[in-house]
Amino acid sequence: MGVLRSNASVRNLFIAQNVSVMGDYFTYVALVGLIKEATDSTFLVSLVYAAYVLPSFFFSPIAGPIVDKFDRRRIIVVVSALQAICGIGFLLSNADRIWLALITQIVISSLAVITLPAFGSALPNITRNDEELRQANALFGSSWGASVFIGSAVGGLFAATFGRTATFAADIATFAVCAGLIALIKIPMQERKADAKREPVRPIADMREAFHYAKENNVIFALMASKTTQAVGAGAVGQLAVLAIDAFNTGDGGSGLLLAARGLGAAIGPFIFMRFARNNMPRLLLLCGVGGVMWSIFYLAASASPTLWLAAISIGAAHVGGGAIWTMASYGLQTSTEDHIRGRVLAGDMGFAMLVTGLSSLGTGILGEIFPIRIAIALVAGISGLCSLSYLLGTIGLRKRLRSAMQLQSA
Repeated sequence: MGVLRSNASVRNLFIAQNVSVMGDYFTYVALVGLIKEATDSTFLVSLVYAAYVLPSFFFSPIAGPIVDKFDRRRIIVVVSALQAICGIGFLLSNADRIWLALITQIVISSLAVITLPAFGSALPNITRNDEELRQANALFGSSWGASVFIGSAVGGLFAATFGRTATFAADIATFAVCAGLIALIKIPMQERKADAKREPVRPIADMREAFHYAKENNVIFALMASKTTQAVGAGAVGQLAVLAIDAFNTGDGGSGLLLAARGLGAAIGPFIFMRFARNNMPRLLLLCGVGGVMWSIFYLAASASPTLWLAAISIGAAHVGGGAIWTMASYGLQTSTEDHIRGRVLAGDMGFAMLVTGLSSLGTGILGEIFPIRIAIALVAGISGLCSLSYLLGTIGLRKRLRSAMQLQSA
């Protein structure tokens, strides 16, 4: 917490991002409840999660270059304001117009594709040293989970108490708060060379440059693969509300509890895993694989849980590993990439992971239409576990080489 007390810019970035995440999960709980209640369709519920994640893949070729070539502070402020305006679409949605709610979420998620890499790319520039950056990543990763926990738990209660319209309005307010906090940051969020000229955005060429940059660095490629392999099973997250409703006969409150458990686990995971990873890259890569296996085992346990609370505990434990993977991989990418291309690398990383997550969500939704939801989640979790084991085996050689290099440097 020391970095938040001593660095006002990091503090503003931290609060802004987490207020926005809490608002997102206010909306998620209300939107899933609305669609499940109106249609009773597992597949349509999976579309909600897909609407959150798939835009990252389609818009990352544009988002990455924008983050690298334009002022990151101004980008976040403007995009957050646009998200608040788009949120009005939620207020006009109802059981007869669920298509409007889905379109609104897709537009807001598409805009978020720009802000997420902007946050991540800015962090190394507003922290003052490597230790602050490590602390900040642990805090940001953990607080994301805490924000999901608070947003889901409070969002479920808020929606049940005040209605879904009020819940959507609260989400709109969070975008405005985010824009205001970022506007207060005065430290430059990217490096600027004296002779630098603003280059035009060329989505295909710019992202091709980032791909080659990652391809030539095995560490960057492995870090990106760690998120993608775990994302194979992430579609199960989109069915937590269905699990609560169909398997345990609860409403928005039960959905909020399971999503809150996800957030609590993701809040704890980064602190635990980052203590062991620190600046040791081979250990960090190993822990990314371990986190994926842990995620799979506990989702299998959740699918077989006889009670809602036992399922919530299992989901929380699963996301201790899942949350740690995302934090460790993001930290590794921040320290391994240069500032001029960091936005494109982070956007590409997020884009591919979200593509796999979105496809997993759709696949889990289809499985949920064919099988009971418990079996659908178990199948996806099992496949995810096999992918994580493959990742661990596939990175053995790289981890050995990195350890040898570290020993030579210390000799």
